[in-house]
Amino acid sequence: MNLRTDLALEQHEMAPGRVPGVQIEKRRVGGAALTTIHVTDEAGAKSIRRPVGTYVTAELKSIWQESAFGQQEIEAIAQEIEALLPKSGTALVCGLGNENITPDALGPKCCDLIFTTRHIPKPMQKQLGFEQLRPVARITPGVLGQNGMETGEILLGIIQRISPAVLITVDALASRRLERLGCTVQISNTGITPGSGVGNARKEISEQTMGVPVIAIGVPTVVDASTLACDLIGQDGEIKAEPNGKKMMVTPREIDLLIERSARLVALAVNKALQPHMAVDDMALLVSGE
Repeated sequence: MNLRTDLALEQHEMAPGRVPGVQIEKRRVGGAALTTIHVTDEAGAKSIRRPVGTYVTAELKSIWQESAFGQQEIEAIAQEIEALLPKSGTALVCGLGNENITPDALGPKCCDLIFTTRHIPKPMQKQLGFEQLRPVARITPGVLGQNGMETGEILLGIIQRISPAVLITVDALASRRLERLGCTVQISNTGITPGSGVGNARKEISEQTMGVPVIAIGVPTVVDASTLACDLIGQDGEIKAEPNGKKMMVTPREIDLLIERSARLVALAVNKALQPHMAVDDMALLVSGE
């Protein structure tokens, strides 16, 4: 049975034995366990079913059980994002997903907390003491069923107009294990397929399709019902979830809290990566008024 997951770490775990063309590094920063997977060639890409590129997974304590995250963990994730960013130029942050469907609302809610600066004139930046601000714009394009346009089409129009140096996308993902829901952040430089986390995949958003580097950030919020059944009883057991299980998703009952806290965690990390000279607490005040 094909166990569905959007996490490169889980694909690597399911690959038998040593995987050629894949390098893996592990380290811990504060309460975050960081795993970096480098897919170096097509053999590695075929083995773990992920494009050639870099995938960083941060495993944390349960997001819905933690009221706040330590600065160490936020800065650790921010450093991983910053390492994939071009050194200068405008950053366009895109919150993917449908804000009316709670498990799919991570991107829009995260985008609401992104510190946008592209509109601030240079003289005003100097007057405010923010001379080092990187230009940042944000967009929440919605989904095809809401506006009749593919997200990729909307982003291409914006990219052609404002010429960003990098596109950062934030979206909900699917995991193969319940234990990873709400406590895992994945960062990659290979792009994303919008809607893949909730079983409604659209056209790919990547450097090849957008013409600029794409950094994809996501938190798993759902598990396929059939994948969960297989995980619970083992691959040799009889799976009762098919065929209807292919159309069903499982998510925690605390999903609203998970989305709210995940969105804040990712937004703080993205803001810190884009404005490394600013303190996390200061940016939190600027974007949320707390």
